[in-house]
Amino acid sequence: MERKLTALFDYQKFERNADLQAVIDSVHSRYSARELSMDEMEWVSAAGTPEAFQMKKDNGEKR
Repeated sequence: MERKLTALFDYQKFERNADLQAVIDSVHSRYSARELSMDEMEWVSAAGTPEAFQMKKDNGEKR
């Protein structure tokens, strides 16, 4: 089983794939790595949804 998983997820097999590299480059060009502002961090949720946070804020409840 381990061999099958290794074979399925072996990136090196696709490393020189021009189509895959084009997708990777496209995503990298659209999204840059940067630090989030405090306002942006309010929308990041490890569990739950931003809508739930907004509903609490709109109802006047404390976070």
